[in-house]
Amino acid sequence: MEFKLMPGGTISGEARVPGDKSISHRSIMLGALAEGTTRVSGFLEGEDALATVAAFRAMGVRIEGPEDGEVEIHGVGLHGLKAPARALDVGNSGTTIRLLSGLLAGQDFDVELTGDASLQKRPMGRVMEPLARMGAQITGADGKPPLKIAGGSALKGIHYDLPMASAQVKSCVLLAGLYAEGRTSVTEPAPTRDHTERMLRGFGYEVKNSNGVISLAGGGQLQGAEIDVPADISSAAFFLVAASIAPGSDLLLTHVGINPTRIGVINILTLMGADIQLKHEREVGGEPVADIRVRYAPLKGIEIPEDQVPLAIDEFPALFIAAACAEGRTILRGAEELRVKESDRIAAMAEGLTTLGVGNEVLDDGIIIDGGPLGGGVIHTYHDHRIAMAFSIAALRAEQEIRVLDCDHVATSFPGFDALARGLGLQVSALAD
Repeated sequence: MEFKLMPGGTISGEARVPGDKSISHRSIMLGALAEGTTRVSGFLEGEDALATVAAFRAMGVRIEGPEDGEVEIHGVGLHGLKAPARALDVGNSGTTIRLLSGLLAGQDFDVELTGDASLQKRPMGRVMEPLARMGAQITGADGKPPLKIAGGSALKGIHYDLPMASAQVKSCVLLAGLYAEGRTSVTEPAPTRDHTERMLRGFGYEVKNSNGVISLAGGGQLQGAEIDVPADISSAAFFLVAASIAPGSDLLLTHVGINPTRIGVINILTLMGADIQLKHEREVGGEPVADIRVRYAPLKGIEIPEDQVPLAIDEFPALFIAAACAEGRTILRGAEELRVKESDRIAAMAEGLTTLGVGNEVLDDGIIIDGGPLGGGVIHTYHDHRIAMAFSIAALRAEQEIRVLDCDHVATSFPGFDALARGLGLQVSALAD
């Protein structure tokens, strides 16, 4: 599938984007390992989250739904999973494979984790190394999937200093810690999304956070819970930028998760001059939520504070478009993590910006973008859903038609993106290749 986008347009109205992908993944994982029933509302019915559902069904967990965002999970307890009949194929989901690596390291059965061609290129050494230190037997050719995990390993709690700010690695280690003897702790170089810690507490498991050291003891128990998944700020980010760059725009996004470890996109856009207001702030199931109103405002280029980078790591494709539409120069550093996402997002975005005539300079750990007029052209997404959506919203300020190729993967995180975008004012058509 490809997107064809006509230039110009205004974004207006009210919308609720799909449920948070990170929280949806974790609701299935912890619900499956809990005692009793877990009920989830607002679940993201995207391909990545559905891959997590399929994996736990393959390990004997009864899961009803999802239907209209409602899921009921009949937990089997921490030691109730069964060996799957074949390798667990998690498609394109890096979150699923990295978090499952931690959970499965402590099981008593052998298992293989694999995925699509894109996932098989992504580095897994960052989770393999701490798991091996805990006593897990995990192998993968060149540190990439497929991963083979031998059952029956006796895990030992460790203290792990994360070499990079990564919520996936932190979560992998903590989830393995559920099965480890003693205490498992993690220190991160900068705060990352804390959905795993919050949700573990929501399932009744004690997690401590003292002076930046996050820790838990093995051998506890999870209790079934009620989970209301807020709208995903990573999906909302595309429309936050869209309304910020399109003159005359006025948009209200409802029930959006504003977890403080995820709001880098709001902080960065505000520093650039965006007109963003949080309304009706509340807490739902342990997660802060708000309605977000965003109106058009002229943006200016900035040097992005490095302490905001881990808080906006998935939102940078959208932020690159904001930078392209801003007056002046935007500089991003400290974002090496972008090179090991679904694509090398720095290289892929730079290539697309160049196609549109936007001046940029690629750095080892970031990019420099000079704001200016946007032309048109054909964009290659490298099968990365966020690249596809980012260049779709660029059409609002483009002077010519934009064609975005290979958009099938948009459904991994944002099913119905093109229909919602059309309803809010983006001139987008989805075409079969």
